[in-house]
Amino acid sequence: MVILAQLIKLHDYITRYEWDTFRYPSQYIRLKQDNWNKLYDRWLHPHEEQESIEIQEESSSRLNKLKSLLKKDTVTTEELNQKPQEILPDTEAELKQYFLDELFDFQLKWATSTVTERSIMNKKYSEDPLLKFFLQRFPDSYLLLYFPIFSIKKAPMDGEILLVGPLGIEIIYLAETTDGATFVAGEERTWTIQGEEDSRKILNPLIALKRTEQIVRSILRTKDIDFPVHKTVLSRTNLIINHYEPYQTRMIDKRTFEEWFKEKRSLSSPLKSRQLKAASTLLMHCRTTSVKRPEWEEEAITFRFADDDKK
Repeated sequence: MVILAQLIKLHDYITRYEWDTFRYPSQYIRLKQDNWNKLYDRWLHPHEEQESIEIQEESSSRLNKLKSLLKKDTVTTEELNQKPQEILPDTEAELKQYFLDELFDFQLKWATSTVTERSIMNKKYSEDPLLKFFLQRFPDSYLLLYFPIFSIKKAPMDGEILLVGPLGIEIIYLAETTDGATFVAGEERTWTIQGEEDSRKILNPLIALKRTEQIVRSILRTKDIDFPVHKTVLSRTNLIINHYEPYQTRMIDKRTFEEWFKEKRSLSSPLKSRQLKAASTLLMHCRTTSVKRPEWEEEAITFRFADDDKK
């Protein structure tokens, strides 16, 4: 079984999950499992001929008029599993990582395009180690909003990382440095990063967490959704020294990271209706920047000319 969390929102890019948050998560899980089974079977029996099976996304009635264009949005087994003439890895562990990398690219596609529109993705996300960590190390019952931009009363507001799980929403602020420094938490507006030779100040992470929490809770209230919301300051590599426990906020540093991580990984709960409703409502209040796909612009022009001819 290969696990991979679902990227339902990336920055302000358009996403398939905006179309139908209740359908795409379960469709993704089926697609992932089907393609892993096919890849694993091909790896076990490398000399047997394998059929190329197309996996096409279901289309809404509005899009049935343009079935020919939907074919351009088809996902094939080769796209997910194996590039032409590419040799599969030798071990099962390497095969799983190979498949995870292919699925990562596929998730970026779903998080930056629909059949009719697409967003221009910053290339940095293709190699973003933090994004890969959240997607490749957590079960697919978690829905990830990665630094979304919310639209509140038509004003853009930056959000932190949101992990929407079956049991609640976790807002995560990453506090990490590469020099092994220690984060010293304070009750004021700043924290101190204490290194071996010097120290520096950063804005208190709780401020950003609280801001995002207020946005999330206000959005959920618009649909009367009662869903737990928690905040986490996360540091996988550094120590966090704090002398008080903020309300509904966990401080996870390198001493407690493995316990927190195991807790997330061991969750076996399937997707929940309330979880999907919460995720759908959040997506409704996210900003989206996108453009029409060129082929749909051409099709629109064709339809307009056809209508003109009838006049």
